[in-house]
Amino acid sequence: MTTGKINVSVENIFPLIKKFLYSDHEIFLRELVSNATDATLKLKHLASIGEAKVEIGEPRIEIKIDKEGKKIHIIDQGIGMTAEEVEKYINQVAFSGAEEFLEKYKDSAKDAGIIGHFGLGFYSAFMVAHQVEIITKSYKDEPAAHWICDGSPEFRLNTHDKADRGTEIILHVAEDSEEFLEEFRIRELLKKYNKFMPVPIKFGTKKEALPKPEDAPEDYKTEYVEVDDIINNPNPAWTKQPSDLKEEDYKNFYRELYPMQFEDPLFNIHLNVDYPFNLTGILYFPKMSQDMHLQKDKIQLYQNQVFVTDNVEGIVPEFLGMLRGVIDSPDIPLNVSRSYLQADGNVKKISNYITRKVADKLKSLFNENRADFEQKWNDIKIVLEYGMLSEPKFYEKAGDFALYPTVDGKYYTLGELKEAIQDNQTDKEGKLVVLYASDKELQHSYIDIAKEKGYQVLLLDSPIVAHLMQKLEQDNEKMTFARVDADHIDKLIAKEEPVISKLSDEEKEQLKTALESIVPKTNYTIQLEAMDSQAAPFMITQPEFMRRMKEMSATGGGMFGMGNFPDMYNLVVNTNSELAGKILQESDSATKETLIKQALDLAKISQGLLKGEELTAFVKRSFERLS
Repeated sequence: MTTGKINVSVENIFPLIKKFLYSDHEIFLRELVSNATDATLKLKHLASIGEAKVEIGEPRIEIKIDKEGKKIHIIDQGIGMTAEEVEKYINQVAFSGAEEFLEKYKDSAKDAGIIGHFGLGFYSAFMVAHQVEIITKSYKDEPAAHWICDGSPEFRLNTHDKADRGTEIILHVAEDSEEFLEEFRIRELLKKYNKFMPVPIKFGTKKEALPKPEDAPEDYKTEYVEVDDIINNPNPAWTKQPSDLKEEDYKNFYRELYPMQFEDPLFNIHLNVDYPFNLTGILYFPKMSQDMHLQKDKIQLYQNQVFVTDNVEGIVPEFLGMLRGVIDSPDIPLNVSRSYLQADGNVKKISNYITRKVADKLKSLFNENRADFEQKWNDIKIVLEYGMLSEPKFYEKAGDFALYPTVDGKYYTLGELKEAIQDNQTDKEGKLVVLYASDKELQHSYIDIAKEKGYQVLLLDSPIVAHLMQKLEQDNEKMTFARVDADHIDKLIAKEEPVISKLSDEEKEQLKTALESIVPKTNYTIQLEAMDSQAAPFMITQPEFMRRMKEMSATGGGMFGMGNFPDMYNLVVNTNSELAGKILQESDSATKETLIKQALDLAKISQGLLKGEELTAFVKRSFERLS
């Protein structure tokens, strides 16, 4: 048997680094600025524990572009490196100096904010540069070092006359990457990836207006001065304690995150946990539209204040993907597949924590100011309903704050609703019947009938409410939901004394035969019902089950394995109405046909079903009758 070590040569590694290290070459700037940040934070930490006897001052990172010389400079005032450390950390590919530092100072450096997860980050420079230089001087009293490499296994390492502490990376930009020599492009990347880095980042200068003197003349012209342009906010709101922030601070940070968003968020949730994982962040509830897809990818994921992605699928529970804000955690793995994320234990814990935190916040908002919560309900309900459907733990907690509004603007929790209707709204099996409307205007006549009889009618109009009703019925066996136009109200809700029909069985058969000769059988089932004489003569209802299945197939057909459901309706004819008697007694077949068509079309209008040629014919026929 032969044993040995696999030899991975640098000749093989460099082409892989250049081509495959990251899918997007623009990431090089994130990596190099992250390294510069680590170098600065390391120095601060060593100074704080007395190991580095140096004057730190106010260190910053500076980015410079030399367009003529085709170079990019990344300069820091951090810990620097000796020639020996350059050999160790740069020439030994994938040896992470950050991880070694964290291991050495694991007790005292746990809160230093050192990134340390970017591994091969320095070598991302070769994705955009044909040559890279490092000029570095350690905080220790040793000569500066100058390292040069053209992307081959060969490098040169010499001493340098650099006198000040820190590191300068010089990228000699390759021809195929000259877009990165444009100021707007670098500024764009810094704003994208490094907007909240914990060390100030200077990129050029900007003009700043001087204060106007108190004794300035009327024709005073504002004077400007050139100042360093610091393009990042090193202390964003999520890094602070909630007790140190006011409501206006949260709103200002929201505007900083989304400068093109002109509406303030409804409320925010500040995340802050350090066990069993590290996570900070702020989530905002914006006003929601009915379109669930337009809202996604608004939450930004950071790792120690370094932007990673705005696709947080698998980390944030799916229903909260419609929120906005920031999540920052060093415990989330980078550059890995979605399937890996879903299997990662920390990620699952983080997702569960966020779900619980959001539910607790909603409950406290409800308890502290119910009137305000009710006012905001329509703007947040789609997120909460989605959460109740997709997250069992959220569903359990949502019973304390999920609301069910009536058409009159009153709000109930599910428990309150059951109490409100328990003595008045039951079906023949003794189940509570929750009447609801999905469109107040379209179903106005049906709502009126229900209200006249003293029944409560909810207004449930979100696109996924059919799925939610199905779930609520499964968990509450003695309760059923029915839209007010699902059937005649006296059939939906049991009455002690049924109304007696004025027509005999033989007359009913004659009436039904007359109706069937005109009403299309493919779309309508004819029902003859004895109702109060004041009730509408003709009504169109849609069976709750069929209509709900159709709605569910439209909003989640693929998920629930549903196909397209046809439109099926009931034509309910009141046998006690004057019109029913008139149709029955009419001897002229043409007049009888006109009466039935006119009544059917009026019923269709009340459901918004009369369109196109049918509507044109109805209008023409109505004018003829008036004439």
